[in-house]
Amino acid sequence: MPASAPPATVAPNADPIARLTAELRAGRPAAVARAVSVVENHRPGFDRLLAAVHPDLGRARRIGITGPPGAGKSTMTTALARALRARGQRVGIVAVDPTSPFTGGALLGDRVRMEAVALDPGVFIRSLATRGSLGGLSSTTREVCDVLDAAGFDTILIETVGVGQSELDVARAADTTVVVLVPESGDSIQTLKAGVMEIADVFCVNKADRPGADRLRNDIELMLGLRRGGAAGDVFAQGAGHHGVDLAALAKDPAHRDFVRDALNPARAARRDGAAEQTDAWTPPVLRSVAAREEGIAEVLDAVDRHARYLEASGELRRRRRRRLRERVAEVVERKVRQRLWRDADTNAFVDDRLDALEGGTETPFGAADALLARSAHLVAGVAPPAPNA
Repeated sequence: MPASAPPATVAPNADPIARLTAELRAGRPAAVARAVSVVENHRPGFDRLLAAVHPDLGRARRIGITGPPGAGKSTMTTALARALRARGQRVGIVAVDPTSPFTGGALLGDRVRMEAVALDPGVFIRSLATRGSLGGLSSTTREVCDVLDAAGFDTILIETVGVGQSELDVARAADTTVVVLVPESGDSIQTLKAGVMEIADVFCVNKADRPGADRLRNDIELMLGLRRGGAAGDVFAQGAGHHGVDLAALAKDPAHRDFVRDALNPARAARRDGAAEQTDAWTPPVLRSVAAREEGIAEVLDAVDRHARYLEASGELRRRRRRRLRERVAEVVERKVRQRLWRDADTNAFVDDRLDALEGGTETPFGAADALLARSAHLVAGVAPPAPNA
């Protein structure tokens, strides 16, 4: 039980949410499972439960595991969980599976793939369906992570569905994001594309016993080196004069020697910086692993630990978590406004009455939306409607 957790004993006639909250804070496995279900499905009282545990949040480290389908994310998650358990940590795993666009169902098979830790009492695994949510996560992923945080788990591993270049929600939910790739993930042109490649705090080339692993690692390091090449470019610009840059002269100057070397071999510079303890700016390390044999897992966990120290030292952890809180407020507002509007019979009737005008072109969707908001201000504000003659 977490050191700061209050006793789980409450009055027998206590409110069910209050009783569940007390048991959750005590870390009781059955209570954790029930609380996750309440929050995931937005059952009555879920908002009161989340509000009650909000002061307890921020103790757990949240690590996102993302990458394309078939990269070995579940195997990587399992291996990291085993390594963290070896340290004596309690680990929560939130694994997101895609929902079928045809049946609405989801396999939720991550527990099967994580059988090596599924029976460990220090590991809690919850599979979530995307339920149509884009971005690689379920719409309730962050709220479920809050429940596990409040329950006293030391580390929460968030595994996304197989993603492409635009599913970036995991970077908003995690403190550290590990992007898992395989040699087949793409050529050097793919590594230069924006999107998921830009959210990585740690890169891991998994299944590194396959051909092409070293080439992919070098391509990623080249991309990272080119991104950080601005400083060397400034030095070259200053020394260019009318006759170009004299690289030989710059290379002999101790003040510029490192800039020249980095500019000539940006991939090597990125590898060097990625392996170092960093405090001012973070260069993602690019690592190799064979997660199925737990090879390279210690190095991945070491990189995650170094990133955690960087976040603390630079103040980036607080900035990231403050952005997360701001986004959560916006999400709650949008959800409440949407529910208040579209669960109201008069609102739906108002829209239906304007379909003929919209179809005939005498009214536009923008005008109808403005009129709807004007008449529905009381719903947005959550107050009683105005009197008919007001």
